[in-house]
Parts: sequence; C-alpha cells; structure tokens
Amino acid sequence: MHSQPPSPEHLLTLARQVLDIEADALRVMSSRLDAGFADAVALMLACTGRVVVSGMGKSGHVGGKIAATLASTGTPAFFMHPGEASHGDLGMIAPNDVVLALSNSGESSEIVCIVPLIKRRGAKLVAMTGNPNSTLAREADAHLHAGVDKEACPLNLAPTASTTAALALGDALAVALLDARGFSADDFARTHPGGSLGRRLLVHVRDIMQSGDALPQVPFDASLKAALFEITQKGLGMTAVVDAAGRVAGVFTDGDLRRALEHTLDLQQARVADLMTRNPKTIRADELAVAAVEKMETLKINGLLVIDANDTLVGALNMHALLKAGVV
Repeated sequence: MHSQPPSPEHLLTLARQVLDIEADALRVMSSRLDAGFADAVALMLACTGRVVVSGMGKSGHVGGKIAATLASTGTPAFFMHPGEASHGDLGMIAPNDVVLALSNSGESSEIVCIVPLIKRRGAKLVAMTGNPNSTLAREADAHLHAGVDKEACPLNLAPTASTTAALALGDALAVALLDARGFSADDFARTHPGGSLGRRLLVHVRDIMQSGDALPQVPFDASLKAALFEITQKGLGMTAVVDAAGRVAGVFTDGDLRRALEHTLDLQQARVADLMTRNPKTIRADELAVAAVEKMETLKINGLLVIDANDTLVGALNMHALLKAGVV
C-alpha cells in the first residue's frame, strides 16, 4: 500500500501505460486475424436460430455486451450463463443455433463441460479464446484468437487487455454481420425506439412541423403589419410568404424586421414582399428531423419552411420545436 497518495503525474503515467498496452493488444490482434474470423461470420450469417453467447466471470460480462450488440444490429442473440446451463438453461439452445463461447484460457470448466452437450444438440460452436491450443478452441467449429501478450494490470493478473480484446473482437463480428446483412439506419432505428437515438432516427419533419391553421403564412401582397401579426400569432418567429398557388415566394423573420428597422420605414405602408428574404431555405416533410437540425446548424438559421414536391408550402418548424421533440 502507498504511504502517501500518488501524484497526479504518476496517475497519468499509469493511465497512459494501460491505454498503450491495450491499444497495442488490439493492433496485434488485428494483424493476426485469419480465415477463422470469416468462418465465424459465415456460421452466424447462416444461422436460422439465435446466437447464444456464453462466458464465465469477466468473459461473461463481455459476452453479455456482445450479445446485446449483436441483437441490436440485426443478429438475434442472447446471453446464457454457463453455470446455469448445466442446471436447465441448456434447453435454451436449439439445433439451428450458434453458440459463441468466451474463455481467455479456453479451459474454463463451466464452459468446457457443456461443449459435448452443445454438440449433441446439433448447434454450431464458435470459440473466442486467448489460447488456440486449448480444449475449447480445438472443439470449436470456428476459433477466434483474442489472446494478448500481457494484461494492463501491473500484476499481469486482472483481466484488462484480454477483456478489451474480446470486446473489440465482438464488435468486429457485429459490424461484419451488420454489413453482410445490409442492415440500414432504418433497421437500427426499429431496434432503438427509445431514448435520443430512437428519436433521431425515427422522427420525421412531418411529425413536428406546424401545419394547417398553425402554419404562419401570408400572401405575396400582404402588408408588413399583417406579416407581423401572423408572426406573433403563430409563435415561430417567422412567416412564409406565398404566391397565389401556395408556392413559397419568401420568408419574413424577426431578423428581417430588425434589419428593416435600421432604415427609415413606414410601418403602415410597407409591404412584406419588399422586406422578405427571397429563395428561403426549405426542407421536405418526409426527411428526418435530424436533417433539419443539421441544415439549420450549417446555415446558422433558426427555422425552415417545409415544402412538397411542387414547392407548395405544407409546414414550418424552428429549432425550439426540434428541442421540444428531443431531436437535438
């Protein structure tokens, strides 16, 4: 035990050593990837059941994350605790499943003892180990070598670099499978309907735009007074200016008003068409709301008019609406 608290410099040095060791382990593993990886992907891609991930201890924690990542990226998967497998949970495995078993040593007794039972049920076995000569590696239909030269732990005991390697290799599997399946952003959204991620991928402009009676718009020949009244009533800080066919001719915003007031202006006689911004920025209703955020941020504007394929005005929204919807 340290008699005195370690210095900040010592802590930073130690942290960098850990990160360097783990980064080096990933680079070595990357250069070592071979046909076994492709074999594992092929088995999982051909699987008509589920990928059953299993591991003991720290490998189990990593396995749980791998199972979750697979499931959320188009490969049905779940985690099975190897200790519970011997007490009934082995019934979760069906002949058309693939078992992904994690064990750094490749000799974890809880895993090795269920290997014959997995094979008897007709499921395929993919092993992820740090020892290609281990029992688990030899018995597997495909082996993934996740071994590391040393752990980041100064005692070379606590699973650190080895768990990072296994986790990263699991991510590589998930991404390879995602790509092979043609898994899209829309598919991803359907498995992540909750939280900010789901909102960013599922909410469209049409879902949050103001339309109908709530849509701020005035005709091309409207007075400035009428435009100001429309802005105040509809609360978006702007109003669209449309022609007789309902197509967008321009937009009049709070900013346009401020710029107009810098000059001599007869508020009673001014026409909105003389002060509006022509060719305003627009967006389609079927675009994702996140696209509206990106456009506003890029153009440094606070609102957008929504048009259809004929350039007819159908809605409007501002950054506040996007914030309220949780897209930003």
